Amino acid sequence: MNPISLEVFVVTLGIAMLMLESFVVSTDKRYLAWLGIAGLAIAFGASFFARPEFIPPNAPYASFYTADGMAMFFKRFSLLATILVLVMTIDYTSVIERFVPGETKGAGVGEFLSLPVLTCAGLMWMVSATDFIAIFVSLELVTISFYVLVAYLRRSEGSLEAGTKYLILGALSTGFIVYGITWIFGVTGRTNLAAIAAVLPGLPAASHTALLFGVGLVLVALCFKVAAFPFQFWVPDVYQGAPTPITAFLSVGSKAAGFIVLLRVLQPFLDFGPLHGKLETILLLLAGATLIYGNLSALPQRNLKRLLSYSSVGHAGYLFMAVASLGVAFARPAIEFYLSAYLLMTFLAFIVMALVSRSVGGDDISHFAGLARRSPWLAGAMLVAMLSLAGIPFTAGFMGKLFIFGVAIEAGHYWLVVLGALTVACGFYYYLLVVRAMYWQAAPEYAPEISVSLAGRVSMGALALLIFIVGIYPQSLLAFLG
Repeated sequence: MNPISLEVFVVTLGIAMLMLESFVVSTDKRYLAWLGIAGLAIAFGASFFARPEFIPPNAPYASFYTADGMAMFFKRFSLLATILVLVMTIDYTSVIERFVPGETKGAGVGEFLSLPVLTCAGLMWMVSATDFIAIFVSLELVTISFYVLVAYLRRSEGSLEAGTKYLILGALSTGFIVYGITWIFGVTGRTNLAAIAAVLPGLPAASHTALLFGVGLVLVALCFKVAAFPFQFWVPDVYQGAPTPITAFLSVGSKAAGFIVLLRVLQPFLDFGPLHGKLETILLLLAGATLIYGNLSALPQRNLKRLLSYSSVGHAGYLFMAVASLGVAFARPAIEFYLSAYLLMTFLAFIVMALVSRSVGGDDISHFAGLARRSPWLAGAMLVAMLSLAGIPFTAGFMGKLFIFGVAIEAGHYWLVVLGALTVACGFYYYLLVVRAMYWQAAPEYAPEISVSLAGRVSMGALALLIFIVGIYPQSLLAFLG
């Protein structure tokens, strides 16, 4: 099976969902979510039969598209993340109906369910792109979809503000990547990453500064996408104002694809001796600054969405520790393992938060007070998510950090490991604030009942179980990563 047929199938699925929304008369649009889940599940299963050898050598896309092990794993990663977003949206449709104006009940829900599927196609293209042009086009497909989704709740001032900020700053980052690609093309005469790697050794020494400048501009744009310091300033407001399922999608799907593109783009230049030391120093400084800013900024937060937004900056810092250590053989699997663990624990936290905030009308930590007595199932799921995000042993989050620290130690970045250990201690404090509210604070006098769909219960149970399986037996995921 040709791997590119996966993207074609997902795009076709998204278009079909839009057509059904337009022509099928129904006030309950949740059937589109089930259709999307079923279609993406089929694509997920079919991905195991896709092989790079089925790509014709003379195909017009063969020079800028790859289906190596990393690309195939993160295609499945994107499909799974999108499935979880649609599962969250099933319980979130009432919020969409309340904040999206329309003449009929359910207006706007169908488009909200279709856009993540099209975004998924962009994410799948991103992780397979090996040419700057393909990277840029797929990146813009993802970003434009997120512009719409973040600002989707048109009667919510927070959503409109978040969409405006994301649009302006996203356009700025696009300018950086286009300008950076222009500089790199001007020096090398190539846009394909493999071709660039081939011509780098023959470049005159006088062109190295211009090349480094171009790489730096591209790095700025990608740091914006993965929320690394000092390009993370959009994260708190956008995460807080966006619809909760989209916040989860931004936090996991967009960040994971951004890091895969970062790995592909940086590899040729890190392998080029004259630039290696300078780029490694830049990456180390980015890792340290991102760790400090993200974790210290999360400490005073009392809104759970903002807390998770700053913690996502901190998690980007841990991932940058491994990116700065790409010379170590285990660096790439460590990044893939950490991102996989991050998907499990972050989506589990956001699924619970979406249910609670829909019920009580807010997402402050105080809204979770007494949740263990109101809904032990939800409190238990959030407890598992917070423990894993904090890095408690026997959870996926602990093993992810352990592998990242091991890679940094092998690379000799001892000061970064010490800094990482200190910031993990910060995480214990702010993640356990949520646990304290759920189990030790009194519930409010009026505590509405929190209803959970069957899909939500199954998803939470599966995610919590996988967190412990990966934390106790990491070989299961490592074998899957190859």
